[in-house]
Amino acid sequence: MHMNRLVKTALLAGAAMGAIASAAYAQDARVQDAEQASSVEDIIVTARRTEESAQKTPLALTAFSGETLERTGSQQVTDLQGAVPNLNLVQGRGSSNSTNIYIRGVGQPDALQTFDPAVGVYVDDVYYSRIRGSQFDLLDLERVEILRGPQGTLYGKNTIGGAMKLVSRRPGQEFRARASAAYGDYDLMEFQGAVSGPVTDTLALGLSALHSERGGYVVDPATGAEYNDKNTSAARASLAWDPTATFRVDLNVDYSKDDAGMTVGQAQNSLTNLSGQIALALPAVAPEYDFRTRTTPGLPNETRLETWGSALRMTWDLSDRLTLKSITSYRELNTDDYIDFDATQLEIADALVAVDQKQTSQEFQLNYSTDRLTAVGGVYWLKEKVGSHQESYNDDLTANLLYPAPFDFLNGTYTFTRFIDDKLETTSKAIFGNVSYAVTDALRLSAGVRYTEEEKEYDRFTYVTSSSPFLVSSYGFAPPTGNWDDTSIMLSADYQLSDDAMVYARYAQGFKSGGFNGRANSATEATAYDPETADTFEVGAKTTFWDRRLRLNIASFLTKYENFQARVSGVENDPITGIPVGVLSVINAGELDIFGFELEGVVVPTRGLTLDAQVGFLDADYKEFNDTRFTKFGGSRAFQDPAFSPKWTVRVGGQYEWALDGGSSVTVGAAAKYRSRMALAVDNTLVNTDTEIAGMYQDAYWLYDARVVWSDAADRYSVGLYGQNLADEVYKTDAQEFSSIGNIRTAYYGAPRTWMVKVTAKY
Repeated sequence: MHMNRLVKTALLAGAAMGAIASAAYAQDARVQDAEQASSVEDIIVTARRTEESAQKTPLALTAFSGETLERTGSQQVTDLQGAVPNLNLVQGRGSSNSTNIYIRGVGQPDALQTFDPAVGVYVDDVYYSRIRGSQFDLLDLERVEILRGPQGTLYGKNTIGGAMKLVSRRPGQEFRARASAAYGDYDLMEFQGAVSGPVTDTLALGLSALHSERGGYVVDPATGAEYNDKNTSAARASLAWDPTATFRVDLNVDYSKDDAGMTVGQAQNSLTNLSGQIALALPAVAPEYDFRTRTTPGLPNETRLETWGSALRMTWDLSDRLTLKSITSYRELNTDDYIDFDATQLEIADALVAVDQKQTSQEFQLNYSTDRLTAVGGVYWLKEKVGSHQESYNDDLTANLLYPAPFDFLNGTYTFTRFIDDKLETTSKAIFGNVSYAVTDALRLSAGVRYTEEEKEYDRFTYVTSSSPFLVSSYGFAPPTGNWDDTSIMLSADYQLSDDAMVYARYAQGFKSGGFNGRANSATEATAYDPETADTFEVGAKTTFWDRRLRLNIASFLTKYENFQARVSGVENDPITGIPVGVLSVINAGELDIFGFELEGVVVPTRGLTLDAQVGFLDADYKEFNDTRFTKFGGSRAFQDPAFSPKWTVRVGGQYEWALDGGSSVTVGAAAKYRSRMALAVDNTLVNTDTEIAGMYQDAYWLYDARVVWSDAADRYSVGLYGQNLADEVYKTDAQEFSSIGNIRTAYYGAPRTWMVKVTAKY
């Protein structure tokens, strides 16, 4: 434990008292309504590894029930974009099966296997180590929880920014069945089915499956090939066994397959060859995107993913107060992703990234509870093995080379392909504990600690084939084993002003271990980088008014984010030939301060009408970002804008339900989502200047969604019409700055206007 992290606890504690006092207005703010309108939904969550109301949990979280996801027509986790303050949740760059997740300005967008995520993703309490394979379809879920801020003491590995939890529905002794079919533009077809029920008095079984396909909304005008499409199949089997009143077993087995065209974007500027001549001239400012992109012919230009896994949870009630839980999991993931980095017909940088990942994890939890004390403790172990084979096709990067003396011997046109084979093995171990004690009926104090050790072994071999003997090279890289450890703590206090109003203050630390640069083009780049740490202080209030028809939750936070791992692009001279070559380095950039607040509100002013709003504010500033190339600024680029940190995220929505003759109903809903201007890449100015790269930014924009749903009187059958991005807004979601290789800068875009009709039957 570093002393400076502990000292911050004392320095920030005084601010909590003022925040608690200022929230006292919430006490007893309830009004009875003669119409007895419906109350807002309350959800039981397990954010702190024990079941409790989301309104009683002293941390910033947003939970969505399975019914809410179904009602709004959400199909994938990325459909939650905009519904959570200060959350960026979009499809990852260049891959149809990865997800770019940033919470409160903390994340990691690169899907390469050597880069760990900064937001932990959990499915039924099992951690997913890669952002590949995290583009989940929402299939028969009980709920989704988004936890904001470091969750280091309870979730540990790579939850420095927060956590996203998916909880599947547990089969029970009541028979349930659900089926749906959807059709939409771009030839969308989706079929889902789920059934569960008793096999014996103690055993229940659940089965669910889906198939979803959609034509691509990006077209190559020269070939007619479609990209950014979808072709996914998935299935899950769940078994719930309760042989005694004190012993429960849950076994989940899942399988999914993705077989689609690759995800492509738009080139943002002219491309060059290895000697700096223009290889493809493009406008100085990229024209408005029309979802038409040239791609390199002769390559498969597809993405393939296959993943499966199992999770076994066993729960013993050792006594009325003590429970032991075991969570055992094994997962495999295999991908073959073709990526057109330059997003043109040229072969400046096209690549195959094939990944074979296996992970095994084991967690033991011990839960103890009395009227005043709740405690959770445990141990965690994870072993991950990732093998990767990469092929980088660069024939147009080495075409028409024109070098001055003494390198004129390289002049000409050559083929050029780079091959990379690497292996990464990670072992993570942790021990943790979290205690909550009710000092009085209103005041509760909580504390947690987690000690983590991580070990990484990495080896890599790279070789280049070329028609020029001067461009052929190879090297191996096997650095010493990386070992990192950390002790993270959490302290919180919450005070129940009334049954419907709580205020809290929370201090939490997060940790993400170091690693090795898997994008290195030379042995000198492939060095280890150090861990990241984050210290967050948060105060908030969770309130319910007006006879439980109005809910207002507020949180404010300050994060000290240190040694963040930045992948930066540059140019260095080859040590043998002296020729300038592209460099992709990972550096521990320095310090980032992030201040913000979040507001979530929902109100039911009258029967059938629900209005809601979510507002996030983020002020992210580099305090230190050292880069020796920025000599004009004293070796610092701290003036730049942190990526994926828009100042404002806003969503306002509502729905109204009309009762029809015969008991059926029609529900109309709509939402407007706003995101202010933001940077889409760490490298967002020209080297050694403060000149912004326009293609690496997205200006402020609004998106509008709407739905109309008919339901029968028994709520067993429904037909819904759903529309997304109704104004047909053209907007970027991600970008890549690879200018050290052929001057590549590529932006990726969200989907255009779409619609869908969905028919659902439930029993």
